Formats: sequence, structure tokens, C-alpha cells
Amino acid sequence: MLMNYKKKERLYISDIIDDPPITYPMYYIISGALKENEMLLSTLEAIHLCNYDMFEIPLDASALYSSLNAGSFPIYKEQYLVGNFGGRLMYLESSGWKSLNVTENIFDMNNWLI
Repeated sequence: MLMNYKKKERLYISDIIDDPPITYPMYYIISGALKENEMLLSTLEAIHLCNYDMFEIPLDASALYSSLNAGSFPIYKEQYLVGNFGGRLMYLESSGWKSLNVTENIFDMNNWLI
């Protein structure tokens, strides 16, 4: 029996931003469905343009989880886009989604933007 895996694609930053000031990583490997997700694209744009005007520091963890449950992608340490997949916090790197390690820094709301 063959497993039906979702095809992963490269999303190049240059495809969403002309001449981005932050070019690393140059691309992200994500699913085709997420490649069309407006919330994900706008969060990546904010990270690569260093423009966090539309984001704010959450007051507490419930505000952070409300944001995640609403389908948005918070930013961790002004560097990583974070998503909630199957109850697991994952951050996006060039090679794809990685599990976010639970450290003391995770609980400091000053490290988050929603």
C-alpha cells in the first residue's frame, strides 16, 4: 500500500518580497496549502522586513494560544514563525517545520509577538 504524502515546495522569500533586507533563509520548505496561506505569508514578510508594527507582545499565555488557535502564526524572538500543528508548537526553518523546544524562554511573553 502506498502512502499519500503531501508534496513539499520551496517558498522563496524573493517571491513574496522584492529585495528583502534579510535574505536568510533564502527559502522555506512548506506544503502547497501553506504556500498560499495569507497569514503565514504576511508573518514571513514581517520577519524579513523587520516590520513588527502590526504585532504586539501577548499579555499572557492564553493570548498566545488564542492567536495560535485562530490560525495565525506568532513570532518567537523576532526571528521564528511559529505554528500549532496537532497540539505541538513548531517553528519554521529553511528545511521545514521543527519542534519548538520547551525552555524557560518560552514562558517569557516578551519573547513573543502576536
